[in-house]
Amino acid sequence: MPLEIFLALAGFSFVSSITPGPNNLMLLASGVNYGFRQTMPHMLGIAGGFAILLGCIGFGLGQLLERFPTAFMVIKFAGGSYLIYLAYRIATSGPIKKGKDKGRPMRFIEAALFQWVNPKAWVMAVTAMATYTNPSRYAPSVVLVVVIFTVINLPSVACWTAFGTTMRGFLSNVKRLRIFNCAMAVMLVVSLWPMLR
Repeated sequence: MPLEIFLALAGFSFVSSITPGPNNLMLLASGVNYGFRQTMPHMLGIAGGFAILLGCIGFGLGQLLERFPTAFMVIKFAGGSYLIYLAYRIATSGPIKKGKDKGRPMRFIEAALFQWVNPKAWVMAVTAMATYTNPSRYAPSVVLVVVIFTVINLPSVACWTAFGTTMRGFLSNVKRLRIFNCAMAVMLVVSLWPMLR
């Protein structure tokens, strides 16, 4: 892969991974409510699930969706519906608790499977494979896109969790936490708009 394409891919990976979207907003809320260590399986699930989604799109699923655009629309709207449900769960979550009653963050497998109904993840994956793969060396370029995205994605999503964790003290006040959780829920729903048009 030429250096300029590599740098463009790295830039696209970083910008699309670090900007607000369903994954990052949920990690921010999880960092606030559960802390960094408890949210690690969620972060790893995002990185692993997205890598698998990228690979599947690169090795054939992307062409299948081009032939059946209705299937892509179904995925987008199913994902949107699930995100609205998650927004409701965030908005109605209670105060930060300790011990057995504090609830739990998303597990690794849940976060990995969530990538398959996350509209932003699909848009990122389809765009990356359509733009940055090399037809003359297709398989190695698909693998390279997956590796670069994974290496950049994990620290990017970790930043959102870390930011949420640093806000835990400030948000230990029930009123402030409720405002924060409602704001995160609204932002999660708003993040769907560009992807569902």
